Amino acid sequence: MKHLSASDATPLYTLGELAERVQAACVGDAALPIRGAAAFESAGSHDIALAGSTRYLKTLDQCGAGALVVPESFTCEERNLLRAANPQASFARVMALFHRPARPEALIHPTAVVADGVRIGSEAAIAAHVVIGRGAVLGERVILHPNVVLGEGVVLGDDVEVHPNASILAGCRIGSRVVIQSGAVIGSDGFGFAPDGDGYVKIPHMGTVVIEDDVEIGACTAIDRAKFGETRIGRGVKTDNLVHIAHNVTVGDNTVVVAQVGISGSVQIGRHAVLAGQAGVSQHLRIGDGAILGPQCGVAKSVPDGQIVSGSPELPHRTWLRVQRVVPRLPEMKRALDRIEKRLQQLERSAGKRDEKDGNSV
Repeated sequence: MKHLSASDATPLYTLGELAERVQAACVGDAALPIRGAAAFESAGSHDIALAGSTRYLKTLDQCGAGALVVPESFTCEERNLLRAANPQASFARVMALFHRPARPEALIHPTAVVADGVRIGSEAAIAAHVVIGRGAVLGERVILHPNVVLGEGVVLGDDVEVHPNASILAGCRIGSRVVIQSGAVIGSDGFGFAPDGDGYVKIPHMGTVVIEDDVEIGACTAIDRAKFGETRIGRGVKTDNLVHIAHNVTVGDNTVVVAQVGISGSVQIGRHAVLAGQAGVSQHLRIGDGAILGPQCGVAKSVPDGQIVSGSPELPHRTWLRVQRVVPRLPEMKRALDRIEKRLQQLERSAGKRDEKDGNSV
């Protein structure tokens, strides 16, 4: 597939133009030309870098960047700055201005297989060996990379990009501006088997998956279709690679799900929650709005709004921290308890001998 170049030359902005585009305050030489965004350690005189934390602000003399994105409260007369309320987010927007991946040319590759009744919006780019099932609907400016499979009746909104070898199975609905990374599977059967004697009977999963707008799904993520109804991923959700979301789960808007998280069936996750790496959630629980599950957290009961939990089974994070401080001392505490127990036994034997002696003297 041919690609259209992002631009004829590397984009160039003045520092003042960048400030306007990312809504930051420009301090210093507003006319300074900026040719790229770079790491703090390797930035050159026409690059801009991020110094968003104390660690970097204390070592500005070690950075060769022509300009820096810093917290809005920071001042330094010797440096050109973009002062921002959220330096990390502002720097991400700056990076996006310089990093413009080439867009595939709007065409359908001759090796793509497109079934009857498929509707494809304008400027779609459909790469080699894509398969699109009957009755699928694709919005405007959709990009399907090589070997993507869309099942029967799949609906994609506008500006969706599906990376190589991802599959979106029959009946699933995807909103606009969604990115699905390589190897993801949307709409696989849920894991359901009814015990029957020595074996199992597979439970059909007849529902679907709905992914709302502005979602990004990580590589090799699996999102199972519902048994009945829908598995729903809310607006703005971001999942890392290797995440599993089971049947009938609802993930609330703007929640972040980090790598290797496993979410069991029928879990309800609120808005703006964070599930850190390798966290696991048992079925039929509710994770509240703004809740945070720590790394490798094993959640066996529902978590209220705004609570931070860690450990397995989960504990309130502050309690878990106190427990972790005690754990390394357990061998020492065990030895101390053994000594106390031994001393108590000695005292009990001494007391018994005195009682026996007093009884004999009477």
